[in-house]
Amino acid sequence: MASLDNKSALVARLLEVKKASGLTYTEIAKKTGLTNAYVAQLFRRQQHLKPQSAKKLKAAVPGLSDDLLAAMQEIPLRSYDPTIIQDPTIYRLNEAIVHYGEGIKDIINEEFGDGIMSAIGYYCSVEKMKGKEGEDRVVILMNGKFLPYTEQIAEGNVAALAPPS
Repeated sequence: MASLDNKSALVARLLEVKKASGLTYTEIAKKTGLTNAYVAQLFRRQQHLKPQSAKKLKAAVPGLSDDLLAAMQEIPLRSYDPTIIQDPTIYRLNEAIVHYGEGIKDIINEEFGDGIMSAIGYYCSVEKMKGKEGEDRVVILMNGKFLPYTEQIAEGNVAALAPPS
């Protein structure tokens, strides 16, 4: 497994290549057919690049070397830097989720039942739109699969230990 130091160095290299391309995450997303949030996660090594998308990404960002593309196809060490919460954008996103979280959970439970939204089978995109007064507004679309909690019935439990022989 890669160390966090190696990950930081790799992310720095990837971000330099992205910067040199002159492309935004949204522009790269349009060229690859991926969402802009997913592309950002690829460059930050929070997702791994699938082989079928590697050629599209290389065509979109020709500065990506074969070794960088190979590294992006490895399963990443997903990590979180606790000091990043100090960034105002991330702090406000966290605040919004915390503030609306209980209400969102209630609505999910009312609409779907007892369960959660998965962040594994998940899509996210960030868009820009104009508000009623002409102001720029941020639209974040989070689209996760619903996963119901399972009632744990003893009979037929496939996870039960086999009786001793």
